[in-house]
Amino acid sequence: MPENKRKMNVLFVCTGNSCRSQMAEGWARHLKSNVMEAFSAGIRPIGVNSRAVRVMAEAGVDISRQTSSRIDDSAAIDFDYVVTLCDNAKQQCPVFPGEAKLVHRAFSDPYFASGTEEEIMDAFRRTRDEIRKFVENMPDNLAELAKASSKQ
Repeated sequence: MPENKRKMNVLFVCTGNSCRSQMAEGWARHLKSNVMEAFSAGIRPIGVNSRAVRVMAEAGVDISRQTSSRIDDSAAIDFDYVVTLCDNAKQQCPVFPGEAKLVHRAFSDPYFASGTEEEIMDAFRRTRDEIRKFVENMPDNLAELAKASSKQ
């Protein structure tokens, strides 16, 4: 990366900043740290989910030191993209100053999975893997999502 080009700042937002946004932040730090600084926040943060930590560890990504934060705590950061990962976050996401482009890509919330422990963990794994595919295609897919949402 040329010295004069800064990394883009990307904020991943979901309701509780517990599962999806934490996984997205972890994947972005793991896969895309050469081009972006990743952050996550929630509308009503409830803490990092231990199952999210476990399934990410299974994939070789340690999110155990990430913290759950409120979206207001990120207001001072100049974001290039704010990515809402659930419909609730999209509806409640505040406006960010500057040039931040708001994009939306919903993922199912494994927090509400039910069944046996293995069935619940499988729901977490499915969401983890879907988010990984999304992050792998960044930043190109962000530009496409922003372009599509500006036409609506």
